[in-house]
Amino acid sequence: MLPEIPPAFLFLLGAVLLPLCPKKFRPTLFLLFPLASIVWILALGEGRHLTHSAAGMELILFEINPLNRGFGLAFSLAALAGGIYALHMQDLRQQVAALAYVGGSLGVTFAGDFFTLLIFWEVMAVSSTFLVWGGGTREAQAAGFRYLMVHLFGGGLLLVGVVLLYREAGTLELGAFAVGSQSTAAWIILLGVLVNAAAPPLHAWLPDSYTKATATGAIFLNAFTTKVAVYVIAQCFPGWPLILWVGVAMALYGVYYAVLANDMRLILSYHIISQVGYMLVGIGMGGELGVNAGVAHAYNNIIYKTLLFMGTGAVLYAVGRTKLTDLGGLGRQMKWVVALYLIGAFSISGFPLFSGFASKAMILHEIGTVEGYLLLVAAVGTFLSVGLKLTYYTWFYRESGLVVRKIPGNMYVAMGLLAIPCLLFGVWPHALFLTLPFAVEFQPYSVYMVVEAIQLPLFTFLGFWLFRKKILGEAKIALDTDWFYRRPSSWVQSVSVGGVNAAFAGMEGQLLRVVEATIALARNPLAPWRRPWRDYDPDKDRSGLGLPMTLTLLAIVVTAALVIF
Repeated sequence: MLPEIPPAFLFLLGAVLLPLCPKKFRPTLFLLFPLASIVWILALGEGRHLTHSAAGMELILFEINPLNRGFGLAFSLAALAGGIYALHMQDLRQQVAALAYVGGSLGVTFAGDFFTLLIFWEVMAVSSTFLVWGGGTREAQAAGFRYLMVHLFGGGLLLVGVVLLYREAGTLELGAFAVGSQSTAAWIILLGVLVNAAAPPLHAWLPDSYTKATATGAIFLNAFTTKVAVYVIAQCFPGWPLILWVGVAMALYGVYYAVLANDMRLILSYHIISQVGYMLVGIGMGGELGVNAGVAHAYNNIIYKTLLFMGTGAVLYAVGRTKLTDLGGLGRQMKWVVALYLIGAFSISGFPLFSGFASKAMILHEIGTVEGYLLLVAAVGTFLSVGLKLTYYTWFYRESGLVVRKIPGNMYVAMGLLAIPCLLFGVWPHALFLTLPFAVEFQPYSVYMVVEAIQLPLFTFLGFWLFRKKILGEAKIALDTDWFYRRPSSWVQSVSVGGVNAAFAGMEGQLLRVVEATIALARNPLAPWRRPWRDYDPDKDRSGLGLPMTLTLLAIVVTAALVIF
């Protein structure tokens, strides 16, 4: 019998042990932890497996139920595929960050109380930041800092909500809030979770950061943060009408910016926002079928979106470029990448016989007329940008003359591993339905659903082909809501960094003068003490503060130190 160890602890233990292992064995040892997680989740039955009492509260560190079991398996599969994809990588920082990130995600998924959820929420936020910084460029450093600030803000909202919840209810046990609850805690918790779900207008962190990470780092980033937020919403806010309309807005918003984007990974990043919108629509509908639909789409998205990021990551590895205006003509040398990518593209577009068809059909079957038409518009944009625009301008269209680097075999293996469920769930939807939290009695392959799923892509393809020479556009950036915090960033940096540096530089200079005078006095006590500021020359003051201001700041620092200590 397996010990009742939370899967999160397996990954966190791996993050500690991996640096102690020989470098050449680390990528292979990485795979042991997602494999062990899959075995643990399948072997352990439902119920509470690990609790702890602290400060009069019972913390449920590990609990399995029908909802989180499926998410746990999907996350573990994505981690396994990501580990295979990264077998050629020897970057210890990314390996450790990825293990801690997956551990934090599974910790949230299997948490049975809000305090435990909050702890793992912050582990997830901090560890994933290192995957952004793993890009190694100045842009990646800046994007990682912005990413961390946004997620700390979301975590702060979550903390406030959890504290208020304990004051209101006297318990932190994880559960569903009543639809339209008047609880202030519930609304603040929802707002904090929506930050991680990348709901507009607090969404720009996602395309900003995911496009700056390495090819392997983006694989992990794509699979966890937003889908963990979807899980929490499914657990705590099913049937909330607000969630439904937030989902519709996200589906349209993400598609709009994806169609405008010129970068492969930027297109896919905006489609994360759009696809999360579909999930929230299902959860917002409520009921067993609605929650099943949103959750099924989340499972599918974890798989096929990771496959799509692997395809674009292979292009980045092969030619070092990601902008569509720089690419073209790579199809002959990357045939298997194109084929595997298209499996993911047909899945996300909801083609019959591919996985996305079943979950989208479930959502469209129950949704209202207006919301349904809006989601159909989003579906057109999905196939246009992911299935046609990205595919055509990357691998076909024209010869770019780029030298294509040979892709490691492990990348193909990882992509093939994820392509299997994309096809399996499309051909045999019942296999997908078995993983859902509620029993399913739904047949997606009705005549109406199949005809609709074929007509939309056909007309979309016709429109694309007629205007294919104009759709590529130019190598420009479409500004998003991140403008509001990027614009004043230089001013904030000059005040908070430059100003502080200048202040301490001034204090350091004056302190050195005092030390020099003290040494001189000690050497010759009979000589008149010459105060260091008699030689002060304002024109040579590099601090930019002047002597009076410098001495004032020095006095404040000394006084504060005396008060504190």
